[in-house]
Amino acid sequence: MGGAVYDAVPPGLVSGTYVSLGPEEVREASDKTGHGALHEITVSVVTDAAGFNAAKAVATAVSDALVDAQLALSRGALVYLNFHRARARRVQDADMRRIDLVFRARVQDD
Repeated sequence: MGGAVYDAVPPGLVSGTYVSLGPEEVREASDKTGHGALHEITVSVVTDAAGFNAAKAVATAVSDALVDAQLALSRGALVYLNFHRARARRVQDADMRRIDLVFRARVQDD
């Protein structure tokens, strides 16, 4: 992506293809082995390229990079990180394509 990964998309019109870190939902998921949480994380691929082919290629690369990644956390330990679902759509009133990827991550807090 050449650095086109944003936690907050810059103001104004961003052209080309980029990845945006989106919303996250967290639920308590403690069990008899300890405290934990289940995170549902959305990562979006947005492009002004014609069709969905370019966006799907980037979405595949994002998924490949994240699924079962060994990520270091400032607190707790990542038990798993898996792909859950995706939704591809045209953005209304713009010639843009967007794919929202949702991942589920289980974090154990020992």
